[in-house]
Amino acid sequence: MKKTLTIVAALLCGGIAAQAQSAGSDTLRLQEVEVLATRATSNTPVAFTNVSKKQIETVNHGLDMPQLLQFTPGMLTTSDAGAGVGYTSMRVRGTDATRINVTMNDIPVNDSESHSVFWVNTPDLASSLRDIQIQRGAGTSTNGSGAFGASVNMRSQAPSLIPYAEVSGSYGSFNTNKETIKLGTGRLGDHWAIDARLSHISSDGYRDRATSSMFSYFAQVGYYGDRTSLKFITFGGKEDTYHAWDGISRSKLESDRKYNPNGEIKHGDDVTGFYADQKDIYKQFHYQLLFDHIFNSSWKLNAALHYTDGYGFYQEYKNARTLTEYGLEPFYVDGEKIKKSSLVRKKILDNGFGGGIFSVHYSGNRLHSVLGGGFNKYGNDHYGQVIWVENYMGVLSPDHEYYRNKGKKTEFNIYWKNNYNIWRGLSAYLDLQYRHINYTIKGINDKWDWTATPEHMQILDVDENFNFFNPKVGLNWQINQQNRVYASFAVAQKEPTRNNYNDGPLTVHPKAEKLLDWEAGYEFSSSHFTAGINLYYMKYKDQLVLNGKLNEIGEAMAENVPDSYRCGIELMAGVKFTNWLRWDVNATFSRNIIKNYVGYVSDYDDSWHEMWTQTAVEKGNTTIAFSPSAIVNSVLQFNYKGFEAQLQSQYVSRQYLDNFKSKEDSLDPYFVSNLNLAYSFRLPHTKKITAGVTIYNLFNKKYENNGYSQTVAVYPGGDKSNQYTLVSDPRFYPMAGTNVLGHLTFRF
Repeated sequence: MKKTLTIVAALLCGGIAAQAQSAGSDTLRLQEVEVLATRATSNTPVAFTNVSKKQIETVNHGLDMPQLLQFTPGMLTTSDAGAGVGYTSMRVRGTDATRINVTMNDIPVNDSESHSVFWVNTPDLASSLRDIQIQRGAGTSTNGSGAFGASVNMRSQAPSLIPYAEVSGSYGSFNTNKETIKLGTGRLGDHWAIDARLSHISSDGYRDRATSSMFSYFAQVGYYGDRTSLKFITFGGKEDTYHAWDGISRSKLESDRKYNPNGEIKHGDDVTGFYADQKDIYKQFHYQLLFDHIFNSSWKLNAALHYTDGYGFYQEYKNARTLTEYGLEPFYVDGEKIKKSSLVRKKILDNGFGGGIFSVHYSGNRLHSVLGGGFNKYGNDHYGQVIWVENYMGVLSPDHEYYRNKGKKTEFNIYWKNNYNIWRGLSAYLDLQYRHINYTIKGINDKWDWTATPEHMQILDVDENFNFFNPKVGLNWQINQQNRVYASFAVAQKEPTRNNYNDGPLTVHPKAEKLLDWEAGYEFSSSHFTAGINLYYMKYKDQLVLNGKLNEIGEAMAENVPDSYRCGIELMAGVKFTNWLRWDVNATFSRNIIKNYVGYVSDYDDSWHEMWTQTAVEKGNTTIAFSPSAIVNSVLQFNYKGFEAQLQSQYVSRQYLDNFKSKEDSLDPYFVSNLNLAYSFRLPHTKKITAGVTIYNLFNKKYENNGYSQTVAVYPGGDKSNQYTLVSDPRFYPMAGTNVLGHLTFRF
């Protein structure tokens, strides 16, 4: 504990205040029209962080988007493969990806059913961004899924007045490599500009066979007039990753940290090999048509049409599966009826998401107002095939299909944002949003219903409507150029995800979740010192949590808990010692509580034979899983005559893997540092050449930043009249030790 406090105290000696980079003089004049309606400004009473293009470029050498944002306030990242490439995700204030709203040019990016963003589908998107804004808490009204912990608002790169070309490459540990080519025509005929990017990223991963190979692109063609711009943007990619979705036991962490159990081929209890095609393969392409117009000094219009096309599958080797679950008949070998056999299944998604958004902006002497909204439709075909069965003696059709269902979602939202200057920098904020959702799932689920008579695949029949009114109010006082205070209250509501229906009980559907978010803060800014403090209290009603309860067929499901909250304090500070040395830190200290929690554990006897019964455990008030009480970040930056050095450090306190707050089922606290080194110079016929290296996990810390619980109740002798004992057998995702990634960039 003493060591932990020492680390925290040391990091708090400096500060962080990520600031937006203003547009450079080499970008087209009309970019000023491109105001994002969902963005917060210095007059908006919410907590937010702007990440500039320069800040992105400094760390964008091959790792996924979550890793690039790791040192912003309240941010945690995970990586299944252990090296930051492939399947990665982010959490903010303890909330997971399903509760973080993500937009690109105000257009929703979250998947409409899972509510998550799978960054692996759009690799190296960071190379085509102008900037990113992260709003913590409910934030301002936005398009797409509800923001229950944060929203991430991305803006695509601005067009350039002058032609350019850029070639960059990275290579390092675990055969991680990234190659990117960027081109821009500059201004064509005073009004046109074209930009394009191609990227490739691949890695062997830290964990065994956790390979990834990803290709992506970005292209934009724009017309820019004095008052009007029209841009067509397309971006997307294809990913091919080997599964690293399962964690490993605590004992395996000691004996073989890199072990990956996915793809195990078993005969009895013995692992005899690994399935080579335990793969996830997915393609996703985004298309956006953006229109911006200035009517006069007071009125502006933004509108966009968009479409996202996605198709992919994952296939996996399943050991000793019951054949009837896959629509296959048992077969006979030497007169013995074989009911189970190993097989390979393939689960396929084919989806489309399209619609339109708009925003009308008015700016007067005292009032700034935005009326905006959008209409979007989504459809996703889910179906599964069995492509191979071990020793099967029956008739197996090629690509035997065993389930098929379709999810459809229609969403409409409209919002009205107002900021009114009351008196000498004191402004009032009012943000009203109405959102309507219709969500249906029809067809055959991928799960066998053992409780039915006769037994059959589960039937999905979901048709739900939601109507949400989300008001937000606040006050902002810009006391002078250096001092700002604000306070706000916001309501956010969120519909359940597909998994909440798909894995829940068939007869009872989950309820929508509701968030009441109180925020208050103070900021100070001068040329050499910045500081800020933000207090928040986020009260949830009917939050959906995994509480260990099983559905009718024995699979884990989420349930609404009536009362839970997150409250905390966010501290930020930055010191500019000289023009070439700066130290930024931020820290989040929080309490994350479920009140009167009742969790469930499966019951096992001493022989560890599974039983379809559970024990309820009354825990009372308890800490929400994956919600550390302390996150502290430090970024020390040195820039002198082309040489750059950046030392990034993060401390994360203990995280519990479930809501029982057991140390056995938790992630140990960790303190990890990265060191970025780079040197920029010029040669004839180049604008700039940058060579550098990043050393990740500088001090070779053995740590895990993700996992899951497998707690069970054991009754001695299987007799439930005896007192049970909770036995933990958690799983963990180990992160790589010290590893290196070198990079080289030529700009012309």
